[in-house]
Amino acid sequence: MIHILVVEDDKKLNQIVCTYLGDKGYQVKGCLDANEAYDAMYSHLYDLIISDIMMPDIDGFEFAQTVREINKTIPILFMTARDDMTAKQKGFQVGIDDYLVKPFDLEELALRVGAILRRANIEAAKELTVGNLVLDSDALSAIVDGAEVAVTLREFNILYKLLAYPKKTFSRSQLMDEFWGLESETSLRSVDVYITKLRDKFSECDGFDIVTVRGLGYKAVLR
Repeated sequence: MIHILVVEDDKKLNQIVCTYLGDKGYQVKGCLDANEAYDAMYSHLYDLIISDIMMPDIDGFEFAQTVREINKTIPILFMTARDDMTAKQKGFQVGIDDYLVKPFDLEELALRVGAILRRANIEAAKELTVGNLVLDSDALSAIVDGAEVAVTLREFNILYKLLAYPKKTFSRSQLMDEFWGLESETSLRSVDVYITKLRDKFSECDGFDIVTVRGLGYKAVLR
């Protein structure tokens, strides 16, 4: 299941977009402002963000820039009444992936969503197999040699992240920001605790090792 976050302060339009995309088979969460969206992102991983520009307190530019600072890859689509080149340039400069001007046809929105997700390689089945381990991000299950290993949501997400980008080093602060939240007061050492748990739980896996990169963080190395 693809999870989409819609950030739009117009309640009616927010509901219309969420309902329409939900009918297309997506799991959609609607938020009325950026702060509400931040809260939603602290507790769940999303595959795509659709955001307005003109919102109270924190506008779409600031919101997108903040998201992009902590997550370099999540696709962001602006849907906005602003049709000027200055806004479009600023949007792409802060890291958005597409720009849709209101009013728009809902079918066009769905087509753009599908195209963005295809480009991001997200729309494919979200099952990751590494050696004798199968991670299913829809079921949030981890199967080793046919037997399920019990994991928490955070354990699953950290492991999936590492294995989805083998050989890429993630710093403790990157993992903390993504899976604990921007304002978490938890120590960075909590990341070490979770890595230790993952190594213990998946010690029987034959396809990878979670390697400590001294002074930086962790990465998954395929065998």
